[in-house]
Amino acid sequence: MFEIARYEGKRRVRGSLALGGLLALMSLLFIGFFPSVTNSGVDLDAYLESMPPALQATFGEASLTTIEGFLAIEMYQFFWLLLLGVYVAYVAGALIAGDEERGRMDILLATPISRTTVVIEKFCSLGTPILVVNVAVPVAVFLGVVLVGESIDVTDLVMVHLLSIPYLLACGAIGLLLSVVAGKTDLAQRGGLGAVFGLFLLDSIGESAGMDWVGGLSPTQYYDPTAILVSGEYDWTGVAVLLIGTVILVSVSVYLFQRRDVR
Repeated sequence: MFEIARYEGKRRVRGSLALGGLLALMSLLFIGFFPSVTNSGVDLDAYLESMPPALQATFGEASLTTIEGFLAIEMYQFFWLLLLGVYVAYVAGALIAGDEERGRMDILLATPISRTTVVIEKFCSLGTPILVVNVAVPVAVFLGVVLVGESIDVTDLVMVHLLSIPYLLACGAIGLLLSVVAGKTDLAQRGGLGAVFGLFLLDSIGESAGMDWVGGLSPTQYYDPTAILVSGEYDWTGVAVLLIGTVILVSVSVYLFQRRDVR
C-alpha cells in the first residue's frame, strides 16, 4: 500500500533537500540585512504607506522595523506565499501528464492499481518537498534571528510554517487538476503557474478595493503569514477552507481521470 507515494516521494528527496537548503540560505541572507535596514535612518513605514493600495493590503499592518514585520514582508508574503505556491503548482502539473507523455501511465495502469489510487498517491508525493522546506526554513530563520541579536516568538514561527501546509496542498491540487485535464506537462505546468499567480493578484486587488469576496476563490485569502507573525492570529477557518478545497480538487481530478482515455 502507498507504493506509488513512497516511490514518487523518494524521487523527490534530492530536489526537496536542495530547495530546502536554498530557501534556508536565502532566509539567513535576508535576516542578515535586517540590522542595516533598521539602522539606516530611513522612515520605512512611510515608505510602505507610499506603496500602491494593492501592496499595502498584501502587507497588512506589518512594519519593516520589527523582525516579524521584516520577515513577513520581505520573505513570507512574496517568496513563501507566491513563489513557493507557484512552485508546488508547477511541480504538480507533471504528476499525471508527465507519465502520460513518457508512456509510463499505460504500464502503470496495466498493474492491479486503480486510477483513484494513482491520482491520490501521486498527489501525496508532494508531501516530500512541502515537509522538507517547512522543517529546514524555520530552523534557519530562528538561528538567523538569534545571530543578529533579535528574538521571535517560536510558536508563531512554527505556526506560520505549519499553517502553510494546507495552503501549499491547495496550490498542488490546482496543479494536479490541470495535469489531469491538460494531459500535457508543459501546458499543465504553465497553467498551474498562471493560476496561482492570477489568484494571488485577484486577492490582492480585491482586498485593496474593499471587495474581499472577489478573492474568495484564491487560496491566498485563507493563509496570512503577516497576521501570524506580527499579531499571533491563527485562521483556523481558513485552514478548514483550504483543506476542504484541496479534497474537492483532488476528488474532481480523480473523477475526470477515471472517465477519460489515457493519451
